[in-house]
Amino acid sequence: MPKTSARLLALLSLLQARRDWPGGLLAERLGVSPRTVRRDVDRLRELGYPIAAFKGPDGGYRLDAGARLPPLLFDDDQAVALAVALRTAAATGAGIGEAATRALTTVRQVMPARLRHRVDALQVTAVERRGGRPRPQADPRVLVTLSAAVRAREVLRFDHSPAARPATADAAPPVRRVEPHHLVTWGGRWYLVAWDLDREDWRTFRADRISPRTPTGPRFTPRDVPGGDVAAFVAARFQGPEAPDGWPCRGEVILDAPASEVATHVRDGIVEEYGPDRCRVVLGAWSWPVLAAEFGRFDVDIEVVGPDGLRDAFARLARRYADAAGTGAEPAGT
Repeated sequence: MPKTSARLLALLSLLQARRDWPGGLLAERLGVSPRTVRRDVDRLRELGYPIAAFKGPDGGYRLDAGARLPPLLFDDDQAVALAVALRTAAATGAGIGEAATRALTTVRQVMPARLRHRVDALQVTAVERRGGRPRPQADPRVLVTLSAAVRAREVLRFDHSPAARPATADAAPPVRRVEPHHLVTWGGRWYLVAWDLDREDWRTFRADRISPRTPTGPRFTPRDVPGGDVAAFVAARFQGPEAPDGWPCRGEVILDAPASEVATHVRDGIVEEYGPDRCRVVLGAWSWPVLAAEFGRFDVDIEVVGPDGLRDAFARLARRYADAAGTGAEPAGT
């Protein structure tokens, strides 16, 4: 049996890995008795971790959100992944570069020496496209407000500064009233796709030019964007309605990762928030297997929305990878 301190860390790591853990399965994974698991859970609660117990045939435990942030636990790969994400946060267009730098400094200070060396060796530079000119960053607080309005389906009022013509006291633009439907990224910028109530038409607003007003308005019934595909709609707004997609294969998935993290690694595609820790991604490629591999590089759970060509490519790659991982194949040349 491992020492109590090591066992507590192992238990905490398991509780962070999935939402619900049956007590018997936890005991099996840790190599201890269910009674020991109960005692260890009580110890973690004393340290401030909000661990709830649930009843039933497979009764067990879950790690809930609490009123304060207790110490976090990351394994080596998670710590390095977090450092990479923080280093590239400036490229998301979310205006969190300075905060990400402070967070990286905090995380680095508590890392063991072996991980600090790995993180320091990762010299990542976020490169701006289109001539390298710095782009206006969206205020993270504005993004949170827009995202909340999209999820709540509430009418949003805001001031929107036109391009190159900031609003002045003498010529302030009218307050916009919209039904917010989608918050997406395109080319390193954040955009709100909404139905404009005064113009009775769809509009796309740059988030860095939005100044929300409070309170929000009444709830609304969602509409479908023209064509039913927000990715195609946004792409057409920038490329023109007659512009071709440019890729022979185009697919859509749901990734179990925040949109702000995924957007850092997506250049020619659409990333839309789908929940606190999920996002919708639309990408194109020259072939379906290449597109499936492109989605697979995010190393998170994937839900394929479509089309069937992408699903078939995932199935082919799964069989191919399973064969490559098998041990029964004869070495080449034997």
